[in-house]
Amino acid sequence: MDLTRIYPTRPAWSHKGNFGNVLVVCGSKLYSGAATLAAGAALRAGADLVSVCAPERAANVAGQTFADLMTFPLKGEYLNPRHIADIVDVAKVRRINAVVLGCGLGRHAATGQAILKLVSKINVPLVLDADALRAIAGKPESVWGKQAVLTPHAGELAILLSQTKIPDDFEARLVAAKQAANKYHAVVVLKGHVDIITDGASTITNNSGTPYMTKGGFGDTLSGICGALLARGVGLFEAAHAAAYINGSAGELASKQMGEGVIASDIFDYIPKVISD
Repeated sequence: MDLTRIYPTRPAWSHKGNFGNVLVVCGSKLYSGAATLAAGAALRAGADLVSVCAPERAANVAGQTFADLMTFPLKGEYLNPRHIADIVDVAKVRRINAVVLGCGLGRHAATGQAILKLVSKINVPLVLDADALRAIAGKPESVWGKQAVLTPHAGELAILLSQTKIPDDFEARLVAAKQAANKYHAVVVLKGHVDIITDGASTITNNSGTPYMTKGGFGDTLSGICGALLARGVGLFEAAHAAAYINGSAGELASKQMGEGVIASDIFDYIPKVISD
């Protein structure tokens, strides 16, 4: 995939913020690394600024892992509606260009309510993954009119479509991905051996990646990369496709070195190599 249009040579007089300001709202006490994985991937994918709003433990893990991040710990063990005003304020003050929402937030009822409230207040491009997908399932109107990329695996796609299971057959997966894109008025990235990217009308596939990427966290890095691309002004469909390619290709490079031992954070070193090649 040619990434030169997305990553042209930067002008000499570029300044901080020209290439995207991402807000990551991810993580919880249990899934304390999710925000780190999404935010770290966004940094490595070229975002100039990345802020993390997350429950205290997740925000602290992110801040201790990357000094480059701006972190805003939210009191408590998981996201709840009381946090919304603070998150919206951070987004306004930081002049956020894109938001990554959902990775590792958990399934508390209050968290689902908070996700829906936050989606209603965000007017910049959104990447919705994991628990954010569960929150909007059955309420497709919550993302109508938004600029949204949904990044489900097959199980999450079934939830979005109120189905019990999505078959492994490629054609069936393609039909289901298109149905979700049309139902939610969004771009869908159905993750799998072959990623399917569709807005319901146009569809493209991505073949980068490796079976070693079944490890937890590779969906978080995909979301972070996509957020970085959206923040620099790349369109929804192109950003989704490029993010899937970059994430998969970086995973391939990391897996050549690590094999069975590869973990999602290993691709931080390889994302820039994929972009520059």
